[in-house]
Amino acid sequence: MSDRNGTHELAGEHEIAIIGAGPIGIELAVSLKRAGVDYIHFDAHQIGYTMTWWPRNTNFFSTTERLAIAGAPIQNNHQQRITGEEYVAYLRGVVEQFDLRIHTYEPVTALERAADGFTLTTASLSGQRRYHAHKVVLAIGDMHFPHRLGIPGEELPHVSHYFRDPHDYFRKRLLIVGGKNSAVEAALRCWRVGAEVTISYRRDWFDEQRVKHWLLPDVKAQIEAGTIRFLPSTTPIAITPSHVLLAPTADGKPIDGAAPIRHATDFVLLATGFRGDQSLLEMVGVELVGENHVPVYNPDTMESNVPGLYLAGTVAAGIQQRYVLFIENSHEHVHKITRALTGHAPPALGDVRQRTYDLALEAIEAN
Repeated sequence: MSDRNGTHELAGEHEIAIIGAGPIGIELAVSLKRAGVDYIHFDAHQIGYTMTWWPRNTNFFSTTERLAIAGAPIQNNHQQRITGEEYVAYLRGVVEQFDLRIHTYEPVTALERAADGFTLTTASLSGQRRYHAHKVVLAIGDMHFPHRLGIPGEELPHVSHYFRDPHDYFRKRLLIVGGKNSAVEAALRCWRVGAEVTISYRRDWFDEQRVKHWLLPDVKAQIEAGTIRFLPSTTPIAITPSHVLLAPTADGKPIDGAAPIRHATDFVLLATGFRGDQSLLEMVGVELVGENHVPVYNPDTMESNVPGLYLAGTVAAGIQQRYVLFIENSHEHVHKITRALTGHAPPALGDVRQRTYDLALEAIEAN
């Protein structure tokens, strides 16, 4: 809505605004709702959006008890690690169980300091809106854009930064660039559906700290057997519709003057990782430090150097080259922020489960 001068009136004023509806943002919303805090919650897409563009049937590294939020256990019929699809279904269940109101498909496009708080400008499906919040929590994650190589041909239609489904590469030649979890897992899955797979990696071998422990012996066996081809110490410098030029590397960097390798392929998967969108942090003046642009914050409260602005989840780690924050070690952010905002820590998980059970009994008795 706008006034006669064309300026947008406030669509609402709230004590807290949460930006981001991934697992940690949802967990915080449950905690604040249970504490009776007036808050509003936004996401640029649907809840759990990052998991929706994962490759189909990709299992989490973390076990279910480490992924569970808000005291709601994750149940399945196999008692093993769950897939991204199963986790998104679980998140929907949590939102339904606690009846959370989330403004999905309403990205926050601008964040400004204002008197007694912050002004948020959003792009809702019905048009631009403005809100005021006394305090803001950013729970936006860190996987908004792929790390691009900046080489010729990177935008060609047979080149992708996103691995969707192994079936896409059935009986096709596939070059996978990268050497971490995503690259190794994609190579094994695509080979097993019938693709002719080659891995190009800028190092001479995989880092066991960056590859799931059950994948490394598998890919090693396939490379030794010749079923997956491995081109160590190489990096792409140009992509054409028919082939990729790979430069030899030393210590991960191209060797000056070395003759490139011409590798014929049908498809190229650039498993080079992702980075977060830090524009909202920059808009409001959060200090970003070092090569990874790590935001400055108080580790006891998760409040940034901007008073009233808090960080929850992986956004607190900046642009992670080596991941240090995950869902499983970000739950504590919810406790710290809840305590900082309300003066009280959220109840223990057992207390939450008991309260959920009590509410269910009350509903049965009421009917």
